[in-house]
Amino acid sequence: VQLQASGGGLVQPGGSLRLSCAASGFTFERYAITWFRQAPGKEREGVSCENSSGGRKFYADFAQGRFTISRDSAKNTVYLQITNLKPEDMGVYYCATDRVNYCYAVTANVDYEYWGQGTQVTVSS
Repeated sequence: VQLQASGGGLVQPGGSLRLSCAASGFTFERYAITWFRQAPGKEREGVSCENSSGGRKFYADFAQGRFTISRDSAKNTVYLQITNLKPEDMGVYYCATDRVNYCYAVTANVDYEYWGQGTQVTVSS
């Protein structure tokens, strides 16, 4: 089982990014995927989750309105689109799955079974 996060980079405030989480080694369409982030010196926090069917999406309060999670089952990939990036969005973004088809509460402290390696998002002018 492998999750590969990518798409991070250096972006100016107000810019946009689309992060990707490519999955392999398991039946992707059966499982929910959750995005997390960790800013320097801060604890990791949940950002968004999409259930296995893509029919239910959940966001942390800070992510409402600027973050959009989606999946492309043909590509075994879950995306996290971030618009109007702010300096406080900086950090390493991770994707994870616990191999269940539903989402836990995004803010729940769950020991997910599988994690991607993370992709760095830097917001600076």
